[in-house]
Amino acid sequence: MNSKAGWTRAYLVLAVGAVCLAFTLSMSAQVQTQTSTTTGNAKSVTTVERGEVVYVSGNDLVVKMDDGSIRHFANVSESVRVTVDGKQLGIHDLQPGMKLERTITTTTTPKTITTVKSVTGKVWKVMAPASVWLILEDGKVQQFSIPKGQKFDVNGKSKDAWGLRPGMQISATKVVEVPETVIAEQRRVSGTMPPPPPAPPADVPILIEEAAPVEVAQATLPKTGSSLPLIGFLGILSIASAFGLKAFRTKLG
Repeated sequence: MNSKAGWTRAYLVLAVGAVCLAFTLSMSAQVQTQTSTTTGNAKSVTTVERGEVVYVSGNDLVVKMDDGSIRHFANVSESVRVTVDGKQLGIHDLQPGMKLERTITTTTTPKTITTVKSVTGKVWKVMAPASVWLILEDGKVQQFSIPKGQKFDVNGKSKDAWGLRPGMQISATKVVEVPETVIAEQRRVSGTMPPPPPAPPADVPILIEEAAPVEVAQATLPKTGSSLPLIGFLGILSIASAFGLKAFRTKLG
């Protein structure tokens, strides 16, 4: 009797081991999975930022925006390019006074990822409403967790976990939809060189106002005049002086 009991236990252990091995080998091979992605209408939003380069040193950039705010861009990547007059310039090519314009286009695309898992087999054991063991098409047994509200197709009829019985041929399908949003951002920076420095002033001639020559009138004697009256006056004056001197000497004597 003891010998028979020992053999019985051995068979049970072997059977359990075989079932566990079947679980391990068929966990991923027996469930068919299909995944599809549905894409919705994309929406794009474009924003434009403008400013003037105030300071640039190494990879640090300071820009005065159009609204008057000052923005500091630290550690600007070497890969960033600015389109100026058709040329691609890097951070080290920027100069104070340069006008910059950054266009940011953000595209939002809604997507829905649908995953459909389906399985077909014969019920070997059921523990409603948590799990069910199925004998699959290859003869292996696999345990499945039963999601809440899961329905099974039994000979064209829909049953829940409580309606399953060993030996029933069933099929089940699980559909999972996961929405997600894909956001893509595209940036484009363009600019214009600063205006050239003002040219030095040209030599402008200085006008000096000169006074017009003034004509000075000179008095001239009439052409009919003569020097004889003057000579006569001097002669009279000499005679008067001679008489005066004589009288002065007589008085002294």
